[in-house]
Amino acid sequence: MAALRRTFHVATLAAGARRALAGSLAGSCLADRCLWDKVHAQPRVGSVPTFDWFFGYDEAQGLLLPLLQEAQATCPLRVLDVGCGTSSLCTGLYTKCPHPVDVLGVDFSPVAVAHMNSLLEGGQGQKPLCPGHPASHLHFMQADAQNLEPVASSGSFQLVLDKGTWDAVARGGLPGAYQLLSECLRVLSPQGTLIQFSDEDPDVRLPCLEQGSQGWTVTVQELGPFRGITYFAYLVQGSD
Repeated sequence: MAALRRTFHVATLAAGARRALAGSLAGSCLADRCLWDKVHAQPRVGSVPTFDWFFGYDEAQGLLLPLLQEAQATCPLRVLDVGCGTSSLCTGLYTKCPHPVDVLGVDFSPVAVAHMNSLLEGGQGQKPLCPGHPASHLHFMQADAQNLEPVASSGSFQLVLDKGTWDAVARGGLPGAYQLLSECLRVLSPQGTLIQFSDEDPDVRLPCLEQGSQGWTVTVQELGPFRGITYFAYLVQGSD
């Protein structure tokens, strides 16, 4: 019972932090870099060095690992996380994935990128991150996901991840979201997979993706529920 109370307390604290951040974002333009600089500069709850919108790597690995295993013809597999923020998605792939991966996390917030590079190198009182496979690599760079030319050439990634980035950019208007999608597909290899993680209903998201991904196959899978919320993984895939 004591353990249950401790678990409930930690979950309540984490939920409280999410609500506080959600409150600070209410009515804001989520495509504003200065806003995210402020969000990522906020103190984190307890000793957790990352902060995840929706969910983290542990919840996503059931979908990601089979895809990575199937795509091992390229070794290590190149993975791009657009709008990575301070999520555990990149670090989880690097430290826990048993397959060799070369992961690049990009975000337009220099505060987020500095935090993740510090975490990777062992700053903030943490040990340096160790790869789950000896051939794996992890990098973080500041970049605008709507213009990836400075950091990514066409067709250079086998897996592109977008966890909530479309959702944030779309708050500033759908043209920006379509530009984000266009860039993700440009850097994706012809046989690769783009995954958008979101809580947006398929009735809303699928028509947008089908319109902006002509020539690609678009499917959706349910994830969760996590903390009582059902999420969706929207997969945009090339032909074999």
